[in-house]
Amino acid sequence: MKFGVVVFPGSNCDQDAVDALRDQLDQEVVKLWHKDTDLQGCDFIILPGGFSYGDYLRTGAVARFSPIMDEVIRHAQRGGYLMGICNGFQILAEAQLVPGVLLRNMSQKYICKNVHLLPQSESALLTAGLEKRAYKIPIAHGEGRYFADEETLKRLNDNDQVLFRYCNEAGEVTEASNCNGSLENIAGVCNEAKNVFGMMPHPERASDPLLGNTDGQIILSQLVKTVLA
Repeated sequence: MKFGVVVFPGSNCDQDAVDALRDQLDQEVVKLWHKDTDLQGCDFIILPGGFSYGDYLRTGAVARFSPIMDEVIRHAQRGGYLMGICNGFQILAEAQLVPGVLLRNMSQKYICKNVHLLPQSESALLTAGLEKRAYKIPIAHGEGRYFADEETLKRLNDNDQVLFRYCNEAGEVTEASNCNGSLENIAGVCNEAKNVFGMMPHPERASDPLLGNTDGQIILSQLVKTVLA
Protein backbone atom coordinates (compact mmCIF):
# COMPACT_ATOMS: atom_id res chain seq x y z
CA MET A 1 0.00 0.00 0.00
CA LYS A 2 1.41 3.37 -1.05
CA PHE A 3 0.03 6.58 0.42
CA GLY A 4 0.24 10.01 -1.16
CA VAL A 5 -0.22 13.15 0.95
CA VAL A 6 -1.16 16.19 -1.15
CA VAL A 7 0.51 19.45 -0.15
CA PHE A 8 -1.31 22.69 -0.95
CA PRO A 9 -0.04 26.22 -0.25
CA GLY A 10 -1.13 26.67 3.37
CA SER A 11 -1.21 22.99 4.31
CA ASN A 12 0.27 22.52 7.79
CA CYS A 13 -0.67 18.96 8.72
CA ASP A 14 0.94 17.18 5.77
CA GLN A 15 4.05 16.18 7.73
CA ASP A 16 1.90 15.01 10.64
CA ALA A 17 0.08 12.67 8.24
CA VAL A 18 3.35 11.43 6.77
CA ASP A 19 4.85 10.79 10.22
CA ALA A 20 1.76 8.94 11.46
CA LEU A 21 1.59 6.66 8.43
CA ARG A 22 5.33 6.12 7.90
CA ASP A 23 6.79 6.14 11.41
CA GLN A 24 3.91 4.69 13.43
CA LEU A 25 2.27 2.38 10.88
CA ASP A 26 5.27 1.47 8.67
CA GLN A 27 3.58 2.49 5.43
CA GLU A 28 5.19 3.81 2.25
CA VAL A 29 4.32 7.51 1.93
CA VAL A 30 5.18 10.25 -0.57
CA LYS A 31 4.23 13.91 -0.70
CA LEU A 32 2.38 15.15 -3.79
CA TRP A 33 2.65 18.85 -4.69
CA HIS A 34 -0.64 20.53 -5.60
CA LYS A 35 0.63 21.40 -9.10
CA ASP A 36 1.52 17.79 -9.87
CA THR A 37 -0.66 15.78 -12.21
CA ASP A 38 0.90 12.40 -11.42
CA LEU A 39 -0.20 10.47 -8.31
CA GLN A 40 3.04 8.42 -8.50
CA GLY A 41 1.22 5.12 -8.32
CA CYS A 42 -0.32 5.83 -4.92
CA ASP A 43 -3.16 3.59 -3.82
CA PHE A 44 -4.49 5.88 -1.10
CA ILE A 45 -4.55 9.69 -1.25
CA ILE A 46 -4.69 11.93 1.82
CA LEU A 47 -5.81 15.57 1.70
CA PRO A 48 -4.36 17.00 4.94
CA GLY A 49 -5.42 19.76 7.29
CA GLY A 50 -4.32 23.37 7.23
CA PHE A 51 -5.40 26.55 5.49
CA SER A 52 -5.08 25.82 1.78
CA TYR A 53 -4.75 29.07 -0.17
CA GLY A 54 -5.40 30.98 3.05
CA ASP A 55 -9.03 29.81 3.09
CA TYR A 56 -9.88 32.53 0.58
CA LEU A 57 -13.47 32.59 -0.74
CA ARG A 58 -14.44 29.55 1.36
CA THR A 59 -12.44 26.85 3.04
CA GLY A 60 -11.25 24.44 0.36
CA ALA A 61 -12.87 26.42 -2.47
CA VAL A 62 -9.62 27.32 -4.25
CA ALA A 63 -7.74 24.10 -3.47
CA ARG A 64 -10.54 22.14 -5.09
CA PHE A 65 -9.32 23.57 -8.44
CA SER A 66 -5.60 22.82 -7.95
CA PRO A 67 -4.13 20.90 -10.92
CA ILE A 68 -3.69 17.67 -8.92
CA MET A 69 -7.37 17.57 -8.00
CA ASP A 70 -8.40 16.49 -11.49
CA GLU A 71 -6.42 13.30 -11.06
CA VAL A 72 -7.48 12.91 -7.42
CA ILE A 73 -11.12 13.06 -8.51
CA ARG A 74 -10.51 10.51 -11.28
CA HIS A 75 -8.74 8.29 -8.74
CA ALA A 76 -11.81 8.39 -6.48
CA GLN A 77 -14.20 7.81 -9.36
CA ARG A 78 -12.22 4.69 -10.29
CA GLY A 79 -12.77 3.39 -6.76
CA GLY A 80 -9.39 4.49 -5.39
CA TYR A 81 -9.16 5.35 -1.71
CA LEU A 82 -9.21 9.00 -0.67
CA MET A 83 -9.35 10.64 2.76
CA GLY A 84 -9.69 14.30 3.70
CA ILE A 85 -8.89 15.49 7.22
CA CYS A 86 -10.13 18.90 8.45
CA ASN A 87 -9.25 21.24 5.56
CA GLY A 88 -9.05 18.11 3.42
CA PHE A 89 -12.65 17.30 4.37
CA GLN A 90 -13.62 20.82 3.31
CA ILE A 91 -11.90 20.28 -0.04
CA LEU A 92 -13.76 16.98 -0.53
CA ALA A 93 -17.06 18.75 0.13
CA GLU A 94 -16.19 21.55 -2.30
CA ALA A 95 -15.36 18.94 -4.95
CA GLN A 96 -18.67 17.17 -4.17
CA LEU A 97 -16.82 13.95 -3.46
CA VAL A 98 -18.72 13.62 -0.17
CA PRO A 99 -22.21 14.94 0.64
CA GLY A 100 -22.83 18.13 2.61
CA VAL A 101 -20.88 21.29 3.41
CA LEU A 102 -18.78 22.64 6.28
CA LEU A 103 -19.97 25.95 7.70
CA ARG A 104 -18.63 28.42 10.25
CA ASN A 105 -18.69 27.02 13.79
CA MET A 106 -21.85 27.92 15.66
CA SER A 107 -19.74 29.86 18.19
CA GLN A 108 -18.22 31.90 15.33
CA LYS A 109 -14.85 31.11 16.89
CA TYR A 110 -11.88 28.95 15.98
CA ILE A 111 -11.81 25.85 18.20
CA CYS A 112 -8.64 23.95 19.06
CA LYS A 113 -9.02 21.22 21.69
CA ASN A 114 -9.47 17.50 22.27
CA VAL A 115 -12.96 16.13 21.66
CA HIS A 116 -14.47 12.64 21.72
CA LEU A 117 -15.79 10.69 18.75
CA LEU A 118 -18.09 7.69 18.55
CA PRO A 119 -17.64 5.46 15.46
CA GLN A 120 -20.88 4.99 13.54
CA SER A 121 -20.66 3.24 10.18
CA GLU A 122 -20.37 -0.53 10.38
CA SER A 123 -19.66 -0.90 6.67
CA ALA A 124 -17.08 1.85 5.96
CA LEU A 125 -13.44 0.73 6.09
CA LEU A 126 -12.44 3.55 8.42
CA THR A 127 -14.82 2.57 11.20
CA ALA A 128 -16.11 -0.96 10.57
CA GLY A 129 -13.67 -2.69 12.92
CA LEU A 130 -13.45 -0.03 15.61
CA GLU A 131 -14.66 -0.72 19.12
CA LYS A 132 -17.82 1.26 19.88
CA ARG A 133 -16.36 3.62 22.46
CA ALA A 134 -15.30 7.24 22.74
CA TYR A 135 -12.01 8.11 21.01
CA LYS A 136 -10.18 11.26 22.11
CA ILE A 137 -9.08 13.15 19.00
CA PRO A 138 -7.98 16.81 18.56
CA ILE A 139 -9.89 19.34 16.47
CA ALA A 140 -8.58 22.64 15.12
CA HIS A 141 -11.02 24.48 12.87
CA GLY A 142 -13.16 27.55 12.42
CA GLU A 143 -15.46 26.09 9.76
CA GLY A 144 -16.27 22.57 10.86
CA ARG A 145 -20.04 22.68 11.31
CA TYR A 146 -21.42 19.89 9.13
CA PHE A 147 -24.62 20.76 7.29
CA ALA A 148 -26.81 18.98 4.73
CA ASP A 149 -30.47 19.12 3.76
CA GLU A 150 -32.99 16.69 5.22
CA GLU A 151 -32.98 14.42 2.18
CA THR A 152 -29.18 14.14 2.24
CA LEU A 153 -29.15 13.47 5.98
CA LYS A 154 -31.71 10.69 5.57
CA ARG A 155 -29.68 9.16 2.76
CA LEU A 156 -26.49 9.33 4.84
CA ASN A 157 -28.15 7.54 7.73
CA ASP A 158 -29.97 5.00 5.55
CA ASN A 159 -26.76 4.15 3.65
CA ASP A 160 -24.58 3.93 6.78
CA GLN A 161 -22.36 6.79 5.56
CA VAL A 162 -21.89 8.64 8.85
CA LEU A 163 -18.39 7.80 10.08
CA PHE A 164 -18.25 9.55 13.44
CA ARG A 165 -20.41 11.63 15.76
CA TYR A 166 -19.18 13.96 18.47
CA CYS A 167 -19.83 12.43 21.88
CA ASN A 168 -18.80 12.81 25.51
CA GLU A 169 -16.13 10.82 27.31
CA ALA A 170 -18.68 8.11 28.12
CA GLY A 171 -19.56 7.67 24.43
CA GLU A 172 -22.92 9.43 24.71
CA VAL A 173 -23.94 11.58 21.72
CA THR A 174 -25.30 14.71 23.41
CA GLU A 175 -25.97 18.33 22.54
CA ALA A 176 -23.30 19.41 25.02
CA SER A 177 -20.67 17.29 23.24
CA ASN A 178 -21.40 18.93 19.88
CA CYS A 179 -18.37 21.23 19.72
CA ASN A 180 -19.24 23.17 16.57
CA GLY A 181 -23.00 22.81 16.01
CA SER A 182 -22.83 20.10 13.35
CA LEU A 183 -26.18 18.59 12.40
CA GLU A 184 -26.77 15.35 14.29
CA ASN A 185 -23.28 15.71 15.86
CA ILE A 186 -21.72 14.54 12.59
CA ALA A 187 -17.92 14.65 12.63
CA GLY A 188 -17.23 12.67 9.45
CA VAL A 189 -18.94 11.09 6.45
CA CYS A 190 -18.05 8.96 3.46
CA ASN A 191 -19.37 8.78 -0.08
CA GLU A 192 -21.96 6.24 -1.17
CA ALA A 193 -19.32 3.88 -2.57
CA LYS A 194 -17.45 4.11 0.77
CA ASN A 195 -14.01 4.71 -0.76
CA VAL A 196 -13.87 8.46 0.05
CA PHE A 197 -13.71 9.49 3.71
CA GLY A 198 -13.93 12.95 5.27
CA MET A 199 -13.56 13.90 8.93
CA MET A 200 -12.92 17.17 10.78
CA PRO A 201 -10.92 15.83 13.78
CA HIS A 202 -7.21 15.01 13.36
CA PRO A 203 -6.32 11.34 14.03
CA GLU A 204 -2.77 11.98 12.79
CA ARG A 205 -2.27 14.34 15.75
CA ALA A 206 -3.06 11.55 18.21
CA SER A 207 -0.84 8.83 16.77
CA ASP A 208 2.45 9.11 18.66
CA PRO A 209 2.89 7.76 22.22
CA LEU A 210 5.10 10.76 22.96
CA LEU A 211 1.99 12.93 22.66
CA GLY A 212 0.21 10.95 25.36
CA ASN A 213 -2.65 9.88 23.10
CA THR A 214 -2.76 7.10 20.52
CA ASP A 215 -6.50 6.95 19.84
CA GLY A 216 -5.82 8.42 16.41
CA GLN A 217 -3.29 5.71 15.69
CA ILE A 218 -5.97 3.13 16.45
CA ILE A 219 -8.27 4.72 13.87
CA LEU A 220 -5.57 4.95 11.18
CA SER A 221 -4.31 1.45 11.98
CA GLN A 222 -7.82 0.08 11.53
CA LEU A 223 -7.97 1.77 8.13
CA VAL A 224 -4.63 0.37 7.00
CA LYS A 225 -5.43 -3.12 8.28
CA THR A 226 -8.81 -3.20 6.54
CA VAL A 227 -7.51 -1.87 3.24
CA LEU A 228 -4.68 -4.40 3.22
CA ALA A 229 -6.94 -7.31 4.16
